[in-house]
Amino acid sequence: MAPLYAQDDAVLPYRPSVSTPAQLPTPGQLEFETGFLSAKSSDSRRDSLPYTFKLAFNEQWGVLIEGESFVSSREDGGPRQRGFGDTTFVLKRAFIIDDATAFGMELGAKAPTARDTIGSGKSDYSINGIFSRDMGPVHMDANLNATRLGAYDAGTGRTQIGWASAFSTPISDKWQAISELSGTHRENTLNTAQLLVAASYSPTKRLVFDFGVARGLTSASQDWSLFGGVTLPLAKLW
Repeated sequence: MAPLYAQDDAVLPYRPSVSTPAQLPTPGQLEFETGFLSAKSSDSRRDSLPYTFKLAFNEQWGVLIEGESFVSSREDGGPRQRGFGDTTFVLKRAFIIDDATAFGMELGAKAPTARDTIGSGKSDYSINGIFSRDMGPVHMDANLNATRLGAYDAGTGRTQIGWASAFSTPISDKWQAISELSGTHRENTLNTAQLLVAASYSPTKRLVFDFGVARGLTSASQDWSLFGGVTLPLAKLW
């Protein structure tokens, strides 16, 4: 969550919300995001170290590589599974309307790089539409996406619809508050939904820390999750 445009060489966090902004980072600046995510639901628990690499070629086009460098998962009290997570490659296009408004489009492909006991073992393909707008001090990111699942149970839908709306506002020169509602829908399965609240701290324009909590709102959602992370530049490539 960030202002609509990245200025100078300031980083542009996509963390910690589910939704992403329409805008791209500073062209030529390779940015890196990482952190921890711990989620619990009934007798299951999943801990992971998510990461994202972001690079914009210009103000309109960019790419992302996302995944989990480590996953520790236990389902329904069974044995704990550990390993590397799946990897997603994203092509992103930003459509800048004016100083306060932008649209975006993301095309993603997930490679099943995780063990089958951690990931689905199949490739997924997704498209995500984004609308971002500054409304005074409040910044909004709204996402609507569809994912074609490679692995799904017989009798259930193969296409999963996801939605998310995030709002952020500064509370001081270096602190920002974030809230978000998000969820998923798929035919013949229960809907998921969650409420996320978070804060970010930026000691400099090139470094942003975040932390927060999310709470599931339906029986099919995780009970809760805790997360924290950081966004920083790795290199200025041009």
